Amino acid sequence: MKRRGLALSIILGLTLALTSFSAAGCLAAPSPATSATGATGSGESTAVGESTGATIAGESTVVVESTVDVRSQATLDRYRVNEVREYKGQNLDPAIGPRDNSIKGVQTVEIDTYRLSIEGLVKKPIQLTYAEVLKLPPSERLITLYCVEGWQATILWKGVLIEDLINQAGGAANTAKTVIFHSVDGYTTSLPLAIVLEKHLIMAYSANDLELPPEMGYPLIVVAEEKLGYKWARWVNAIELSDDANYLGYWEQRGFSNEADLE
Repeated sequence: MKRRGLALSIILGLTLALTSFSAAGCLAAPSPATSATGATGSGESTAVGESTGATIAGESTVVVESTVDVRSQATLDRYRVNEVREYKGQNLDPAIGPRDNSIKGVQTVEIDTYRLSIEGLVKKPIQLTYAEVLKLPPSERLITLYCVEGWQATILWKGVLIEDLINQAGGAANTAKTVIFHSVDGYTTSLPLAIVLEKHLIMAYSANDLELPPEMGYPLIVVAEEKLGYKWARWVNAIELSDDANYLGYWEQRGFSNEADLE
C-alpha cells in the first residue's frame, strides 16, 4: 500500500507540474511521434499535441495532453525587425512569403524616379510619384492572400483605394470595364472595374505596419481581396482602364482562370 501511495503521489506531482508549465506559456519541443503540423500561407502556424505518461511498478499510466498553437522557426525567421505579428487578437503571417514565385525574380525599384501611371480610358491620364500616392487618404485592412501553390498569408495591409487613384485621373470613362495592372517586370493581370469599386479594393504600400519589402512588391501591390494570388500584382507601375472585358493577363493567357475566385 505504501508503494502504491508513493506512485500515485509521484504521478500527481508530475501532472501538476506539467499543468503549471503549460499555463505559463512555455512549450517543450515536440517529438515526431506526438506532434501534428498544419501549414498556413507563409504558413506555418503549428498545432502541437503532447502526451506525457509515467508508469511505476505496474501502476496505470497517467497521460497529460495539451494542444497549443506555435509558429515554426522558419516562420519566425521571416519576420522583419519591428514587424507587427498580431492584430486585434489574430496572428499575422510574415510579409515575405515562403519563396519567390515571380516571373523574373524580386524587382528593385528606384523610388526617386518611380512613377505610377493611371492611363487608358480615364479623363486625364496622369503619373504620380510615390510621395503623391502616400498623400492620398489611407485605408487599412486585415486580408488573407491565398496562393495557388497552396499556402496563404494573413497580413495587415495599408494603402490607398484604387478608386481614389483612378479619380486622380479624372475618373473612369463610361466605356471602361476592366482595370489592368502593369508591373515593372512586365507582369500583367486584371480585375473588373465593377469589383474594384464594389469591394473598395486597395493598392497597398505597407504590410504589417512596415513599408512593403521588395519581395512583397515595393512600392505597390494590388490587394485583390477574395481572389487568388496571381491577381495580386506586385511592383505595379501602371493602372490602365480598358473596355476589354475579356482581357487576359500573364497567367490567364497560360490557362489560369480569369475570375480567380477562391472557390
